[in-house]
Amino acid sequence: MASTRFAPDRGLTVRMTVTMFLLGLLYVAFVAVLVAVGVRAVTVLLIAGGLLLAQYFLSDKIALFAMHGREVSPQEAPELHGIIDRLSAMAGMPKPRVAIADSDIPNAFATGRNQKNSVVCVTTGILRRLDARELEGVLAHEMSHVAHRDVAVMTIASFLGVVAGLMTRFALYTGLGGRRNDNGPPVGLIIFAVSGLVYAVSFLLTRALSRYRELAADRAGALLTQQPSALASALVKISGDIGRIPTRDLREAQPFNAFFFAPALSGQSVASLLSTHPSLERRLDQLARISAALGRG
Repeated sequence: MASTRFAPDRGLTVRMTVTMFLLGLLYVAFVAVLVAVGVRAVTVLLIAGGLLLAQYFLSDKIALFAMHGREVSPQEAPELHGIIDRLSAMAGMPKPRVAIADSDIPNAFATGRNQKNSVVCVTTGILRRLDARELEGVLAHEMSHVAHRDVAVMTIASFLGVVAGLMTRFALYTGLGGRRNDNGPPVGLIIFAVSGLVYAVSFLLTRALSRYRELAADRAGALLTQQPSALASALVKISGDIGRIPTRDLREAQPFNAFFFAPALSGQSVASLLSTHPSLERRLDQLARISAALGRG
C-alpha cells in the first residue's frame, strides 16, 4: 500500500494477494482448456488482454458514465470539496477528483487504478440525506479504498468473470470451438461447463474479498476521522432510506453493488455467501468496538 495515514490492513493485503493468485491460476487453466478443445490461444489472449487493459485504465471514466456522474469544481460543490480536501490532508494522500451522480439512491463510490487517477463520486441522494459529519465518514471510507488499492484489485477481479463469459460466446458464435470431427467430444458443451465453473469460482472469490474490503474501509475511515459513530449513523440512515427507493431504480444500480458504500439491493433473502457487503449488523458491531477502543464516538 502507498504510504498514507489510513490504518493499514494486513488481512486485506493477504486476501487481495491470495485472490489474485487464485484467479490467475484459474484463468491459466481456463485458457489451457480452450486451447485443448481447439480455440486459438492467441485470439483468446489478445481479446481478453485488450478488454482487461481497457477496463483497468478507463475504470473511472466507465463508472462515471454508467452512473451518469460528472466531475464538479470547488465552485460548484464547495462543501463537498472542502470535506475531501480535509480528508486528503489528514490522510496524506493526493486529492481524488470529485464527482456527483444525479440519483436519488443515497450512495457513494470510489474508483480509479491508483491514488493519482482516482475519483470519488457521491449521489445527490446522499448529499440530501447526510449531515457534514456523516458525509465525512462515508467519504473517508471511500478514500480508504483508494489508499488500500483494493479498488484496482476489485476492478481486475470482477472483470475476469466477465471475460470468461465473453470468451465463451466468442468461441461458440465464431466457430472457434467447433468439433474436430463428428466423433469428437462435444466441444460446445465442454466450453460452457468450464466457463460456468470459472465464473462461479471467480464470483465466490470476488464476493468474499468484497465483503472483507468493506469492513477494512469502515475501520480505516473510522480511525482516520476518530468518529466511528458518524459512520455508523450514516450506515443506519442510508440502509433505511435505500429500502424506500423504488425497486426498479435499485435494480438499475445493482451491477455496481461491489463498488458502492452500501448495496443497492440486499435484504435478508440474499445468502451472505453471495453478498457484496457484510451485514449491517456486522458493520455496526465493528464500529461499536472501535468506538469503545477510542473511548468516544
